[in-house]
Amino acid sequence: MLRTMRKFSVNALKSSRLCKEHVHFRKTKFRVISVTQQNCSLQNYSTPPGDVKSLRSVINPDISRIRNIGIMAHIDAGKTTTTERMLYYSGYIRTLGDVDDGDTVTDFMVQERERGITIQSAAVTFDWKDYRINLIDTPGHVDFTVEVERCLRVLDGAVAVFDASAGVEAQTLTVWRQADKHQIPRICFLNKMDKNRASFTYAVESIKQKLKTKPLLLQLPIGEAKTFRGLVDVVTKEQIIWKPTSDLDDGKNFEQKPLLEADDPSLFQEVQDARNALIEQVADLDDEFAELVLGEYSENFDLIPADKLQSAIRRVTLAQKATPVLCGSALKNKGVQPLLDAVIMYLPAPNERSYEFLQWYKDDLCALAFKVLHDKCRGPLVFIRVYSGSLKPQSAVYNINKSCTERMSRLLLPFADQQIEIPSLMPGNIALTVGLKQSATGDTIVSSKASAVAAARRAGRDAAGEKSSTSDVGSLLLAGVEIPDPVFFCTIEPPSMAKQQDLDNALSCLQREDPSLKVKLDPDTGQTILCGMGELHIEIIHDRIKREYGIETYLGPLQIAYRETILNAAQATDTLDKTVGDKRHFVTAELEVRPRLGERAVTKPVIEYAASVIEALPKELQEAIENGITNSCIQGPLLGFPVQDIDVTVQSLTVHPDTSHTMISACVSRCMQKALKKAGIQILEPLMNLEITVSEDHLSAALADLAQRRGSIQEIQSRQDNRVVVAAVPLAETMGYSTVLRSLTSGSATFTLELASYQALNSQEQSALLQRRMGLV
Repeated sequence: MLRTMRKFSVNALKSSRLCKEHVHFRKTKFRVISVTQQNCSLQNYSTPPGDVKSLRSVINPDISRIRNIGIMAHIDAGKTTTTERMLYYSGYIRTLGDVDDGDTVTDFMVQERERGITIQSAAVTFDWKDYRINLIDTPGHVDFTVEVERCLRVLDGAVAVFDASAGVEAQTLTVWRQADKHQIPRICFLNKMDKNRASFTYAVESIKQKLKTKPLLLQLPIGEAKTFRGLVDVVTKEQIIWKPTSDLDDGKNFEQKPLLEADDPSLFQEVQDARNALIEQVADLDDEFAELVLGEYSENFDLIPADKLQSAIRRVTLAQKATPVLCGSALKNKGVQPLLDAVIMYLPAPNERSYEFLQWYKDDLCALAFKVLHDKCRGPLVFIRVYSGSLKPQSAVYNINKSCTERMSRLLLPFADQQIEIPSLMPGNIALTVGLKQSATGDTIVSSKASAVAAARRAGRDAAGEKSSTSDVGSLLLAGVEIPDPVFFCTIEPPSMAKQQDLDNALSCLQREDPSLKVKLDPDTGQTILCGMGELHIEIIHDRIKREYGIETYLGPLQIAYRETILNAAQATDTLDKTVGDKRHFVTAELEVRPRLGERAVTKPVIEYAASVIEALPKELQEAIENGITNSCIQGPLLGFPVQDIDVTVQSLTVHPDTSHTMISACVSRCMQKALKKAGIQILEPLMNLEITVSEDHLSAALADLAQRRGSIQEIQSRQDNRVVVAAVPLAETMGYSTVLRSLTSGSATFTLELASYQALNSQEQSALLQRRMGLV
């Protein structure tokens, strides 16, 4: 496989101690086309031929000229290819990488290059027209959705990339909901306009119907599929046409000129109608622009200046009332430069996002750690986003979550797997830190404990009109990252006991990097259990342990992470009477458990106290009781899976004065297990949302197979010439489904899976599962 590593300028290579010595080259895929003097409308949007910008030349502008953006989409929509083009046109890489060749900048892991997919998010920093862009390329596969979640948590804007032939797909909906949760303004980029069956109209309609947003058409394509050659800017009524002289043309040069009626009367009328519709849309959503339209320009919309319309579109986008839509083809090098222009024109600067906590910190440091990488030489590298204050190397910082002070040795500017050391980090930026040993994903970083206490006092005064105590430091924690529960698990064993410690260290590092990976120890067998988000997730972890840590591990068969709940209400009483040394520990507890009714699953038990108990219960004893109840719900009495959806009431509690809190927790836990057994246990299995894209010829075969898998078909949609089957199917029935679906459809169908909820197993299935787990089948 041909690979390449981006070559920075000679000066940067000499001066940077961090640059790697090994440089690989591959055959150049394009030839530079010179700009002729005679045609002044020919645009060149990048650096001179042969000149590549050094990372050290990245500008450090005012906060209003910074853009923190993410690229998000369904798998294989073109996120990494779009990112690669952005870096090329901004002048930071010499050649255009290709996902299929495995030589893109942001897919630098071996596993990514072999599979042609993005597995972990990669950050790059570059500049465009005197704006600094901190960009994160995120994965599209559902197994790595936590990567998208933690990146969106720290970004100010996002570019949602769509396959123009497919429109909104399953994972598009997921990442869109994640962006909604963090209230992130977005712009849409309809990629692959050159692809067979690409349809601009269909893609826009699917955005409107499925994402429930108002698309603002800022561009119209000139041609579709094989005839796609350029686009028209609806705001300025200028046409941008790429005229590649060969298949290796790099798309740097294009012709930009006003669209005239004489050039193409039908296209001119289409653009005219689209601009009028855009003006009406924006006027409905923005009062300031509506006054302008109804006043000065009510007679003729053509006279509305482009800059006024662009300002109104920006306001509407930042308010998340509508979403600008652009189009192009990243692989064919068309439409990426206008997309970059739209990023700086319509997406927000860090100071345009409102964060309530900033008023409490004022100019003091406030940052969020959102990702950790492990470097063999430098140890853990922590990605942080600075919200206020500034950071400098060799400075001490305070981690509020871990309640510890750490010293940061260096600051690095990320460029995928390359880093350049920087002297400081200003507000609104993203960078890597070296030396933070304790910090993990979701931790809040401040300059000192005193700074956190002062901010807590200011927050307390704002909230209650009076000073708060120092215990309010916890209220200053920035919202962390929600980590979904794993759905697959398997045992993992080292080749020999001598390697067990090395395996534990490797898993510890990988867990810190990937919060969705869970590792636990089976109390009965002593085996290490690996819990992950899917088959691919566990496969990647297994491969990384082998390649990065040199340990040949053995994985047991994949198993499903079931849950348990109760069927009926029940009461139980338990007494613990034990003498340890000269102290007598005596506890009597009475608990009642009830099934919790509600649409949303509640993973932790909801604990209540009888009136007679709560009156005389000290806070310390309350913590001991709740620990005992919570711990007993971690492993259910039937199969040892977590218990969910239960209400617990502490009816009575008698405690001898010398009784330790540990004994109270033990008694309550034992009583809880008794009550659960009495109540009757129901097994819950994970139910997945399945979306299959299949041709009409193979639809019946796919539906027949789904019926055998206990699948329930919810909807069959049309997508161009294909059918999209939306169904719900138990996770246990999807093992090896990709191989079966490929066989049934001659390799033409694709599918995506996403956890929907947990549903109760019927009695027959539950009985069969119990027999399998006990080894009777």
